Amino acid sequence: MTDGARSLRIQLLIGFMCLALVVYFLMLGRTAVVFIGSGEPAAIGLGVALLVFPLIGVWVLFSTLRAGFAHQRLARLAREQGMDLDVSDLPHRPSGRVERDAADALFVTVKGELEADPDNWVRWYRLARAYDYAGDRSRARETMRTAVRMQESR
Repeated sequence: MTDGARSLRIQLLIGFMCLALVVYFLMLGRTAVVFIGSGEPAAIGLGVALLVFPLIGVWVLFSTLRAGFAHQRLARLAREQGMDLDVSDLPHRPSGRVERDAADALFVTVKGELEADPDNWVRWYRLARAYDYAGDRSRARETMRTAVRMQESR
């Protein structure tokens, strides 16, 4: 399967999941309104609580999609500059993940690049990707947020 076809399948799946979530949130909201409209104190309390979940869900959905679009934009810009992190020649596990030792070595290299050029958003983007390959998801997210902020402020 080509990268373009794979990307399209992933985008369609994300679109379907977002649509399903929106339908679910609408149904949950409708149920909450019915509970509130019943006039019973316990049902009103439950209805109000049920209204909170769709609001939280919409916020999470929006935040996740916004971050995903920002990360895709950075990936495209880095690729256009010839600075995307290429791991095609690194050893991979049967699952497709980069071997841990190779990911750790890549991380050390990319971190050194960042230390030499700390004001370059592409270096932060590459470090975020290296964190991800090394399995440190929380630092990858934090570093990617830094890359997004830096790129947007230039």
